[in-house]
Amino acid sequence: MNLEELKLTPKRRQICERLGLNDSLDILSYYPVRYEQMDAVSYRDFTVNGQVCFVGELASYPSTFRRGKLSTTRFKVLYEDQIISVTIFNRPWIRNVDMNERITIIGRYDGNNKVTASNYYAKDVTGQIIPYYPLKEGICQNEIKKLIQHVFSKCEDEIEDIVPSDLIKKHDLIDYRSALKYIHGPHDRNQLAKAISRLKYEEFLRFYLALGILRDDTASSDKKAKVFSLEEVGRLIDSFGFELTEDQKSARDDVLKDLASPKTMYRLIQGEVGSGKTAVAVIGLYANYLAGYQGALMAPTEILAKQHYESLRKTLEPFGVRVGVIYSAMDSERRMKEKLRDGEIDVIVGTHALFSRDVEYRKLGLVIADEQHRFGVKQRQALKEKGDSCDFILMSATPIPRTLASSLYGDMDISTIASMPQGRKGCRTYLVERNSIVTILDDIKKKLEEGRQVYLIAAAIEKSDSNNAKDAQGLYESLIDVFSPYKVGILHGKMDSQKKDQIMNDFKENRIQVLVSTTVVEVGVNVRNATVMVIYDADRFGLSQIHQLRGRVQRSDYEGTCYLLTDSRDENVLKRLQILVDSNDGFEISYEDLKIRGPGDILGTRQSGIPAFILGNLVEDTKFIDAARKDAHRISENQDDPEYRKYYEKISQLAAKNYIS
Repeated sequence: MNLEELKLTPKRRQICERLGLNDSLDILSYYPVRYEQMDAVSYRDFTVNGQVCFVGELASYPSTFRRGKLSTTRFKVLYEDQIISVTIFNRPWIRNVDMNERITIIGRYDGNNKVTASNYYAKDVTGQIIPYYPLKEGICQNEIKKLIQHVFSKCEDEIEDIVPSDLIKKHDLIDYRSALKYIHGPHDRNQLAKAISRLKYEEFLRFYLALGILRDDTASSDKKAKVFSLEEVGRLIDSFGFELTEDQKSARDDVLKDLASPKTMYRLIQGEVGSGKTAVAVIGLYANYLAGYQGALMAPTEILAKQHYESLRKTLEPFGVRVGVIYSAMDSERRMKEKLRDGEIDVIVGTHALFSRDVEYRKLGLVIADEQHRFGVKQRQALKEKGDSCDFILMSATPIPRTLASSLYGDMDISTIASMPQGRKGCRTYLVERNSIVTILDDIKKKLEEGRQVYLIAAAIEKSDSNNAKDAQGLYESLIDVFSPYKVGILHGKMDSQKKDQIMNDFKENRIQVLVSTTVVEVGVNVRNATVMVIYDADRFGLSQIHQLRGRVQRSDYEGTCYLLTDSRDENVLKRLQILVDSNDGFEISYEDLKIRGPGDILGTRQSGIPAFILGNLVEDTKFIDAARKDAHRISENQDDPEYRKYYEKISQLAAKNYIS
């Protein structure tokens, strides 16, 4: 049911809009993030600073004191012949509870019959399992619970279980309706476990079936095998001036074999920043050119597109390849499109503009997308339609273990470049338990005196009342004098493309020595002379993102240095950041990140046009993964079964409508 059919109150509609919930399935799939089972603690077992839960009678009317948006409410409760003074913050609605009413208090015992409450319930909830939902400012737990209860009662009879019944029986799973009921309101741990098992299995089953459908769609059409001279390709490789690593050679062979195959290539090349993915891409573009086809290299930003353009011109034009570039602000855009249409351009570089409606190709044979996770399946499909069964190479600088890559990118063949080219010095990383450069300022200035350049990374652009993170604008203004006489620049996402390009070019040409920036430099031009990076509020970033950021300062023969600054004293946070100090292995780091944060956070919701998992965990849920993968294949291969066919068609619709982004 859509929101109109659910007949929600204006308040509930507003909640749905703020949480991004568009229909009944979205609402019922808004699962709790944690559960608490409330067991009452006797007064004689109260310990100072210990957690307590008890049911008492309200013994005084609550009084509330406000300071701005904050409030403090105090009242007394009678429990086991003791009068307990309770304080609760930012919960003024407790005033609605009647005198002598039984109330459950959960919180911390402060001693002297005083409790600081973290939550309360106007009834006895001891023994119950209480769900807690992810919140946004201005929305409370009770509002979400009532919304879900309302929606479930409205559409309970219409909840359809379309997973084939023999698979449900095979894995001893409960039905879908019961699973949704128990996930939001389990009576006991057994019900909750059954609900989670059922919903996890279905998430993975949909995932793998959708991947299979997408793969069949992209690889269904045969293509004309490309014919080219391996000897000519070898001459290009000899001109590089360096020897390919074993991983690069393996990826090169994969690409050349795919180009010469009658099946459409759909390959992911993964490897961290600086591993040499672009060299393999250039080899593919040249082989494609030798076969008589045009190639397109798609980059996520204009500045990166220009960098690729200059690099490809230098490498390929001596071999007769005509290279062009298209981006939205260029003066000669119209003429470049005409040359592309007429076949006067062999390799074109650009951003999303490459698949605009007015861009036509004479004979497109190969498409390469740099930073793969920034392009969804819909964009790939749009570019695919520009050519006749053209091949695809998709490159990602977020390396993940091959088994997990097979799960996340199951609709692609995978080449992995794990080793770094010879001569790269890598990067030393230091954890600074202070969100300031005071203790490392002398080290940074020493690097500047040696002629090196510095990145300073901030988590925010401007100061925010709701965010205590260091902001780029504030850092820029405060550090201009600190680093004098060196030039300090600032770069962030709110700048227009022309301004960003100007700043990055000035940094590249060493007209700026210290660049204060947000994460927009995560994917950017190579500044070989920049060897120092300072990341403020490092605890706010994912491990993989930090690893990719520090890749900016290991692009040359000089050793890079990265400082991670944090005020956090949380042992888990410090332990997590220490992983980056101890390891420079992107695969190991991304694996740890997957365990901590999940694939959606690492790769972004755009990752590959396939659904993110709500409950499922690619690292921990191997049992569900193996079962769902086999069952998805079984469904695809047995379309004569009516139940299998019905489920396949349903997932096909979802893949076309929701999973492709």
